Amino acid sequence: MSDDRAAPVVVEQIPDALDGERVDRLVALVTGCSRAEASTLIGAGDVLVDGEVVSKASLRVHTDQVLSLLARPERPVERVEPDASVEVPVLAVDDEFLVVDKPAGMVVHPGAGHRGSTMVHGLLARYPELAGVGEELRPGLVHRLDRGTSGLLVVARTPEAYDELVHQLSSHTVTRVYTALVWGHLEHPQGVVDAPIGRSKRDPLRMTVAVHGRPSRTHYRVERPFDEPVGVSLMTCELETGRTHQIRVHMASIGHAVVGDDLYGGVRHSFEVSRPFLHARHLEFLHPRTGETVVFDSPLPADLQGVLDRLS
Repeated sequence: MSDDRAAPVVVEQIPDALDGERVDRLVALVTGCSRAEASTLIGAGDVLVDGEVVSKASLRVHTDQVLSLLARPERPVERVEPDASVEVPVLAVDDEFLVVDKPAGMVVHPGAGHRGSTMVHGLLARYPELAGVGEELRPGLVHRLDRGTSGLLVVARTPEAYDELVHQLSSHTVTRVYTALVWGHLEHPQGVVDAPIGRSKRDPLRMTVAVHGRPSRTHYRVERPFDEPVGVSLMTCELETGRTHQIRVHMASIGHAVVGDDLYGGVRHSFEVSRPFLHARHLEFLHPRTGETVVFDSPLPADLQGVLDRLS
């Protein structure tokens, strides 16, 4: 699961006069930035044409295509500055890694619309060695959680641990289990949603099941159905892959959106919830140095438990 992106600041149909123009020049014309700044936006994945992320500044655009920018050019942040005012709940501290129990509402790393006061800003104030691990703006991060999702994630403290944990994630040997509340009652009490996920062409802020998306698999099991005051189901979801918004997209794709998820149709006035009911409760991986299995669990937060208490 990855963080939600900010709303697009520019959406523009390409006029006849710019038919066949390079996309980096078009971005520069639209925003008034330099070609170099436009290329930086493209490299960050913040430029889309007809909903597809642009990978090359030399791409030629054509009349009636739609240009979307997820961010405006900003002066590049060379490094993440420590910020001791950001309190991060650290569940476990090891020489090789940290395990964080992230609260809902906390942004994991800097990005469009969130330059400061993120989780990594707070961690760097307590663990300055993270600055040399992994990506410069995402120090130590090997996976992420959306802003509205609570729960467990692991952060590497050494380059060696980072490489090993990234390898474990890519080889699907890390166990990540979530608790979710979804709308409706499922026909099958357990199963697998096996459907590729890509960015939506209609709305660049959303992910969707797409033929040409990246392979994605979510295992699910119904723990308890509820009928009053609304029909919903408490679920266990386990990630085999870790695509952006994966559980949210997969559950919505089978007609059972996560309760409280405003991006994928999970908000209903009949039963209001302040955020998506999604919690990363269980994390299991191999210790990057010893190879021993390490296991961590996080109880359901009070706000989500309060939601369950309203059901019967």
